[in-house]
Order: sequence, then C-alpha cells, then structure tokens
Amino acid sequence: MKLNRRHFFKILGGAGTMVAASTVHAQPPESTNQESPVGCLVDISRCIGCRKCELACNAANKLPHQDFRDLTVLDAPRRPSEGQFTVINRHHDNLLNDNGHKKHIFVKDQCRHCLTPSCASACVVGALSKQENGPVVYDKSKCIGCRYCMVACPFQIPAYEDHDPITPRVRKCTFCAERIEAGKMPACATICPTQAIVYGKRDALLTVAKGRMTKNPGKYVPHVYGEHEVGGTSWLYLSPVDFTFFPTLAGDPPPKLTELILSSVFGYAAAPIALFAVLGGIAWVTNRKDIMELDDTSHQGKGGNS
Repeated sequence: MKLNRRHFFKILGGAGTMVAASTVHAQPPESTNQESPVGCLVDISRCIGCRKCELACNAANKLPHQDFRDLTVLDAPRRPSEGQFTVINRHHDNLLNDNGHKKHIFVKDQCRHCLTPSCASACVVGALSKQENGPVVYDKSKCIGCRYCMVACPFQIPAYEDHDPITPRVRKCTFCAERIEAGKMPACATICPTQAIVYGKRDALLTVAKGRMTKNPGKYVPHVYGEHEVGGTSWLYLSPVDFTFFPTLAGDPPPKLTELILSSVFGYAAAPIALFAVLGGIAWVTNRKDIMELDDTSHQGKGGNS
C-alpha cells in the first residue's frame, strides 16, 4: 500500500504543529562559551609514554584495575573506552633522537571538553552539559540511551556500556569535575613525571604554549591544536610533528545550528515524540486505507458471486 505525497505532508505538518505548540516556551540554553574556563596543555614532546596518567585516572574514577606497567599495549592504537577514560598511544614518525635513532612520540587521548560541545548539543534530554568552569559532565538520571552523543562527537570519545543491559551508561572523561570544584587538579595532571600535562586557565595555557613555540623555534609545529578546532577545546596540544594523529577539523563549532534547532523548535524530550507522532500518523493512515481497500475488495467479491 502506498501513501501518497499529499497525505504524508498533511501528517508531517500536523506533527510539526503539535510539537511547536508544546514547546513554544522553550528557550535555547545559555551560551557555554566564556572567557577563561579551565583547561590542560599537553606538550607531546615531553610525554614518555609511562602510562601514569592512565593509572591516576582509573584510580580517581574507580575504573577497572589494569597493569599499567605493561607497555606492550602501546603496540596497537587504542581509544578511550567505558573502562578507561584516557589512553596513551605511540606513534611513529621521522623524528630522530640525539643518537640518530628513530624516535617515537606518545600522545594522550581523552575527552577534549569542547567550549561548544557537540555531544551536549546532540543530547535530546540534556544528560550531557557544559559546566561554567569547563568540564562537560554526564547525568545518568536523564540519559535515555539514544547514543546520539557518540555519533556527534568529532573525536569519537563517548563510550557505552553495552555489557550492561539493565543500567547502561555513557562513559567518558569528566575532567575530574568534582576535584576541580574542590580546588584540586585533574588526577592525570598531578602524576605526570615530566610535566607533559599542565593545568590552569585556558587563556593562560595558550600564552604558555605560544611562549614555548617562540622560545624554541623549530621544536614545535606552529599550531596549538584545540585553540580553534570545533570552536576551541579545553584540552590543548603542542607537538614537535604535524597533528596527523588527530582529526583535521574546522574552526566553527558543529552545534552552532543544531543546538538552536533542538532547543528552540523541539525542546529536549519533544524530538523523539515528534518522530513517533510522524511515524504513528503514517502507520494509522496506511492501515486505515489498507482496511478500506480490503473492505472494497470483499464487497466486490460478494457482488460478483450473487
């Protein structure tokens, strides 16, 4: 049974009117961009791949125990998971050490805590939100498990507890939000033996990063990754080599348009409601027309046999 174009747009228009009427008072969330949220600067040239930041992160977040002395895990690329919020990856490059041997670089990866986070913009129920001081945090009580945040994240960071069918959660680095609120540093930044991780106000970290580039010409590529990417991130990176291990991203924040649409037109919970209304309306019309056609066929058959 085919649904003609006219009936489809009638249903779509009706559902849209219903949603608009129910969300007329919805207001777009206040801008989370501010002058100086907290952040971290990672100097890749100083990282030795010791995995102590992974150890501190797992301990602070009560994540599964691992043998962090095992450096063989660096033989294959990894990404943050539901059981490990930050990882160190080893990358090969054409750098040479003082002895002329090929040198590896080690790169810490975790949630970047974007200034305008795509994950929070994509979340239709507000389970992910940007705090005023910088961290992007998660509220399990609001989460409906849609996993739109996983699709929206340009860094592919959020992970989902697929192994838990009863109470699964979206999991990612929280920037140790509770520690920061208490005036402490993120756990990973407290333990780095080479001070490859520096914590502070984002604008001050940018000054530090650019100062290092100026004082050490040729040591770093002339780019602070995270200064402009996707509107800026709270985690910033200096590197002695091109950032080929990170995605190449534009400067405009992806949520600029989608956040306005979700908050102003749909509100939070209305987006799935609208979808169900549209699909339900289509199914109702289609089934009704099917029944009518069956009735007509039945009457025509009875008339032919009389």
